[in-house]
Amino acid sequence: MQHFLSRLQGQMVSNWDRPALCDYQGDSFTFGDLAEHIARIHIFFRQLGIKKGDKISICGKNQARWGISFFATISYETVAVPILDNFHIDNISNIVNLSESLILIADPEIWNKLEDISLPTVRLVVSMRDFTPLKCSEEDKRIFSKLDNLFQETYPNGFCSADVEYPTDNDKELCIINYTSGSTGSPKGVMLRYECISANTEFAQNHIPSYAGDHVLSVLPMAHMFGMAFEMVYPLCGGSTIHFLGKLPSPSLLMKALADVRPYIFIAVPMVYEKIYQNKLKPVMRRPLMKLLTALPSIRQIIFKKMRQGLDDAFGGKVRIYIMGGAALNPEAEDFFHRIGWHFTVGYGMTEAAPLLSYVKWDKFVLRSCGKAMDYMELRIDSSDPEHVPGEIQARGINLFTGYYKNEEATQSSFTEDGWFHTGDLGVIDREGNVFIRGRLKSMLLSSNGQNIYPEEIECVLNSMKYVMESLVVMREDKLVALIALDEEAVAKSGLPQEAVTKKIRKDVNLKLDKYSQIAEIEVMREPFEKTPKMSIKRFLYS
Repeated sequence: MQHFLSRLQGQMVSNWDRPALCDYQGDSFTFGDLAEHIARIHIFFRQLGIKKGDKISICGKNQARWGISFFATISYETVAVPILDNFHIDNISNIVNLSESLILIADPEIWNKLEDISLPTVRLVVSMRDFTPLKCSEEDKRIFSKLDNLFQETYPNGFCSADVEYPTDNDKELCIINYTSGSTGSPKGVMLRYECISANTEFAQNHIPSYAGDHVLSVLPMAHMFGMAFEMVYPLCGGSTIHFLGKLPSPSLLMKALADVRPYIFIAVPMVYEKIYQNKLKPVMRRPLMKLLTALPSIRQIIFKKMRQGLDDAFGGKVRIYIMGGAALNPEAEDFFHRIGWHFTVGYGMTEAAPLLSYVKWDKFVLRSCGKAMDYMELRIDSSDPEHVPGEIQARGINLFTGYYKNEEATQSSFTEDGWFHTGDLGVIDREGNVFIRGRLKSMLLSSNGQNIYPEEIECVLNSMKYVMESLVVMREDKLVALIALDEEAVAKSGLPQEAVTKKIRKDVNLKLDKYSQIAEIEVMREPFEKTPKMSIKRFLYS
């Protein structure tokens, strides 16, 4: 397995003058620029006396300088602590303190909110905007003022590709502490080694190779492992150019950016694709003439090809693979995309695996599955009949985390006695190794007659309903209650009162459900669901 920093170093040498990290409609840095910025930051760290293993928090919006900050940190063998910029300011300060970070690299706007909060371990705060100190001692300020001279002294003949050399003998050492804030509500620092990142990078390059000349549009948060690993680290290690959108995209901005960047890969939560199906494709397919035409095999294939081409054009026209993850894909949308031959696949991962657990290429993808165990991973089902009876999905492999930072109790409880990681997900694995997720172990509901109910499966059906944006199913007094966020625009167009809409939703969804899993009541959410970084609903808040 090749170290990911070795891959990056090779791409810097080969693509010195090619763009590496770019802000969409903003600044652009070549591979050479990236290498030089890293070298300058390393000199600064050495002068400050920063040591291997020291922690550096990184908190800012998605941008090219976020990537520079990250690669400078981990290639110096200090430990990166990525923090989502949209976290509440108390959560940001809590993570900085829990990780015992010596340096905080942050957007100035974030520091403005933090500067009156106690951060006892932080020695230096650096602006992500221009890498100038925002908070430092007089001595540190003096060192920074000499940085240009120090750089010239270090590289008297100028900095070039021959000067790039990163450590690669650190596979087992700590690289990243990534704090989760997911289903339990209490953040845990996931400790990821260099080999965890290398394993994901190597798998991706082997199965979804990227090349110089390829482009990526980064829309997922860099402080989350899915975005960091698959929209930045792995493609950059293949010589590709990363374009950071830098903000939550409106549909119009996203479509324009896709047309401008023309990415080779597009990764999103299923909801993005589901809404395209619900709002654009499904209404077309329901037209009487379309039903008639698609009943004829020869014409059907022509229509499906045009639909495929239309989807590809909407995403820039160069996407080789569409990847969905983070939640289940609605079966109706999944069936349609499969029927028209669209090249999509569904993966499965979590922060503790940095992030990939399973994946398979689109042409081998089995409907309702989320691929097969990735090359460096083993998966098993804790069940008497792993093919048919759902049990907890358990994992072990090179890319799994070491444990939770300074939380031995949580670490111990996360592994079985024979060393397998408790994912907390329920599923089955067929004879070919395809993984089928049924739901979360903690969210599984038990009816009064002993029937196991997986709310995620019901939510998939609910989310396919015309007036439903999102949903969450809970058990109250042995009755299943659906909490739903309505599509207000669709409701307004219907002309129906809300009560009539919810009655219709309940009637229609129950027609598609087994009797034991039918909805007894529907409650309409007045406020948006609170979400985790990967945009799944914080279920524990509504149980």
